[in-house]
Amino acid sequence: MATHRVSHEPAYVLHRYDWSESSLILEVFTRNHGRIALVAKGAKRPSSNFRPVLLPLQPLHLSFGGDSEIRTLKSAEWMGGHVMPTGDSLISGYYLNELLMRLLVRDDPHAALFEAYAGAVEVLAGEHAGAQTAAQSAALRAFELILLRETGFLPSLEAQTLTLAPVLPSAAYALVPEAGLREAQDEEPALSGADWLGLQAALDERLPFTAALRAIAGLPPGGNSALRNQLRVLLNYHCGVATLRTRQLMRDLQAL
Repeated sequence: MATHRVSHEPAYVLHRYDWSESSLILEVFTRNHGRIALVAKGAKRPSSNFRPVLLPLQPLHLSFGGDSEIRTLKSAEWMGGHVMPTGDSLISGYYLNELLMRLLVRDDPHAALFEAYAGAVEVLAGEHAGAQTAAQSAALRAFELILLRETGFLPSLEAQTLTLAPVLPSAAYALVPEAGLREAQDEEPALSGADWLGLQAALDERLPFTAALRAIAGLPPGGNSALRNQLRVLLNYHCGVATLRTRQLMRDLQAL
């Protein structure tokens, strides 16, 4: 049986495990093959060409082969473009990786999600890396929206999920795990119908990440916070956890 070979595939390392004294198992997110597992033989040796390259949150070109569930890494090349995020931005990048590890099944391509991830990492690694700027917060929200849509967990934002009644621009609506988008109740995080319709229109554009960044930047005061709280509950629900590990790490660091 011929071995399937893939060359120069755009990818990011999401996680790595020790496989032996000298090798690693990598979980990587690729543009055309989705999340896959690779064995990097000899990657832990001081002389390995893989050692300085196989880093998280860095754009790579990978070549790999094999027909088993865990394929063999043949080569890895750093594509450059930005430095490693630092401080809070680094933890935010690990948060993106944790979401992908929890919500993506292997070998399920999501090209639009890959582009959103690349865009979010670029923002996190930007000039103000290490500080939670408005641009970085918007990038996280845009990625979360696209991730939920690509994995089938985001309902239409143009209609109430259970009744299919149209979303009215002047009314307030909340996005909740078991009921989707519905009319907001007292004191719960919510956005106006106009805001939800704007987000849906952004997600429908050819470049949804860029469009979503603009839509989120245009939310009224407090809108980003309300969107963050609703998406956080929805993501935790579908991840099956009360709090993601990276969220808890951020809380612990902020408490020090």
